[in-house]
Amino acid sequence: MSRNIYILGGAQSDFSRNWAREGLEIYDMFAEALHAGIAAADIEPAQIEVGHVGNFVGDLFTGQGLLGGFFGQVYPELASLPTSRHEAACASGSIAILSAMRDIEAGHYGVACVLGLELMRNVDGKTGAEHLGAARWLGHEANAADFPWPHMFDRITREYDQRFGINSDHLNSIAQINFGNAKRNPNAQTRGWNFPDGCFSDNDELNPVIDGAVRKMDCGQITDGAACVILASEAVARAHAAKQGLTLADIPRIKGWGHHSAPILLETKLQLSKDQPLLFPHAKATLDDAWQRAGFSAITELDGLETHDCFSVTEYMAIDHSGLTAPGESWKAVEEGRITPDGDFPINPSGGLIGLGHPVGATGVRMLLDCAKQVSGQAGDYQLPRARNMATFNVGGSTTTCASFVVGVG
Repeated sequence: MSRNIYILGGAQSDFSRNWAREGLEIYDMFAEALHAGIAAADIEPAQIEVGHVGNFVGDLFTGQGLLGGFFGQVYPELASLPTSRHEAACASGSIAILSAMRDIEAGHYGVACVLGLELMRNVDGKTGAEHLGAARWLGHEANAADFPWPHMFDRITREYDQRFGINSDHLNSIAQINFGNAKRNPNAQTRGWNFPDGCFSDNDELNPVIDGAVRKMDCGQITDGAACVILASEAVARAHAAKQGLTLADIPRIKGWGHHSAPILLETKLQLSKDQPLLFPHAKATLDDAWQRAGFSAITELDGLETHDCFSVTEYMAIDHSGLTAPGESWKAVEEGRITPDGDFPINPSGGLIGLGHPVGATGVRMLLDCAKQVSGQAGDYQLPRARNMATFNVGGSTTTCASFVVGVG
């Protein structure tokens, strides 16, 4: 890292809300997240020098583009703010963060606001699936599938099974852990859900098949939501810390980052890796880059991971691709209890996309915010006992875009 980037604070919306049902629109979501993020960071709106928005398909779900124009609509002080919007499917928020980091590293600005958001519960399920399907190669894959993403991630599950063997019990356990973690998160979409005995199993009635090996409990949630973080240069963060009666070492910072992309077609990715130990070598490279740039010698030197679990197999993939286990042996970390909140490498203490929810453009920003909360001891009921350095792993499409950050204090 050529320059330190600090996280002054941020906020997320309650992911259980249905904004359209409340008679609200995407602007209302943006405004609420921006107000809350600025308040949590304890800055004045006028201190923001540049704005970055992460959003995937606002144009399709709401008909609204040019979301950067909302900054000045919310605050007159931001009426001439330079802004931009970033799209990388479910990794849109992470790309917005990377872009804000580059602004600060270049010395162009000292304070950046990154706001990710998606409003997706205003349409029926089939229409929503069609909109989200824009992240596949349209017309070239999953053409006959009513729900493209369960179909695509079933294909990933089958590839794991072909190469290594895979046991659905381990995928069910991942889902159960994440739903359990979400119970402790006051912003989780599923925090009030009740789960009958047997639903985390291959019971077709209690956990019905969606597509192939993908069942209902394996799936991340269609979610409305937003997340906002305020990033700052070292000079700004130092002054901010002094104002708060803190030292610079108390302010969370982005210690490392990784970003790789791959061909859009899933079969091309799998063909490229057919003679390699991992399904997605570029995903491993992304994670490796992040912890190596942060100055660590292994992923296990970190205290946990907020990872993409759009489906349980996505988290299963993150376990071995991170290096927590050997290729194809993610099941060992599940069976040994390593990924639970009291394990040696907790994954998704927030509840993840399965338990907390997945407003697509907000997810990368929310992951960074949750890691900042963990390492600064502000995660509330889902606080890990020893978190000082945490990682994110955010995926767009069928791992077409991968991004990772290491967030820590000290």
